[in-house]
Amino acid sequence: MKRGLAVLGMASAVAVFALAASGCSTLGYYSQSIGGHFALLNSARPVPDWLADPQTPPPLRERLALADAIREFAVTELKLPDNPSYRRYADLKRPAAVWNVVATPELDLTLKTWCFPVVGCVGYRGYFDRDAAEAEAAALRAEGLEAAVYPVPAYSTLGRLPGAYFADPLLNTFIRYPEGDLARLVFHELAHQVAYAPGDTVFNESFATAVERIGVERWLRANGSDAVRAEYARVEARREDFRALTLRTRRTLEAIFRSDRSPAEKRAAKAEAMAAMRAEHAALKAGPWQGFAGYDPWFERANNAALGVLGAYFEQVPQFEAIFRAQGEDFHRFYAEVQRLAALSAAERRATLGTRR
Repeated sequence: MKRGLAVLGMASAVAVFALAASGCSTLGYYSQSIGGHFALLNSARPVPDWLADPQTPPPLRERLALADAIREFAVTELKLPDNPSYRRYADLKRPAAVWNVVATPELDLTLKTWCFPVVGCVGYRGYFDRDAAEAEAAALRAEGLEAAVYPVPAYSTLGRLPGAYFADPLLNTFIRYPEGDLARLVFHELAHQVAYAPGDTVFNESFATAVERIGVERWLRANGSDAVRAEYARVEARREDFRALTLRTRRTLEAIFRSDRSPAEKRAAKAEAMAAMRAEHAALKAGPWQGFAGYDPWFERANNAALGVLGAYFEQVPQFEAIFRAQGEDFHRFYAEVQRLAALSAAERRATLGTRR
């Protein structure tokens, strides 16, 4: 399931330098942010150095060469930034770059937000240490909230720090992903450098998800082998089933929570909806997924917080894909229009994109 969670994440934690500088951060959070980010940067070496080093294991050398080709494709074909990002590699000796904490009320899917300079308010809080993330989640549960912790394979510093040293590196947390998913992640993170609306997680993540989906389709069409395309099609079919099932459940829960039922009635209806979701997952696993168990841990732990964060990545994706088509599938024009939207107020963006909230 680690792969499944990572794909769901495709997740940008926030710019760690901004989190650490936040006046509202505790000293402990400040310390772990700064220390964790610099430890990551200090571990990174340029990809050509790794490729030339005889001590680099051949499988890693092969993956770094593939990542380098994907990075060049991002520039030449997707018109994403040509800068030092994802041109170095670091082995963090752990399975995730950061662990994000998310939380919601018991009878609401609205994510708790934390506010920081530069990035604005976001619906998650990132930790370089899993135990620290779990402790934060426990504290939130003690306040009566539902909380979830999920691993994030990479995060973006939005390309705002100068020089190659500060650029976001490739990491061991995702370098061995299947080819299609490796391309998805690189395209997604680079998209955050193109347009970013402070405080609007749904806008930012949905835009990056749209770019990754457009980009990976073009990468596989131009470069993928038949076997790679077939593998990606299988993974994407499961991913679409997962999205459809969780979206239906979110809509059911939203209707329950907005109703005039009593809190006790809402809790009972919520339990029924969650049970139905898990039953449908079991049917998918036994049927078209042919026993694939990668999503099992997510469904076992699913709660409002886990469902709430999914909306940030998928809610506005169709709108961004429509904008891409309306701009003649020209990336320069597409990005210019998204940048224009990012400069609007949150209310103006929602009105333009035709979304709720």
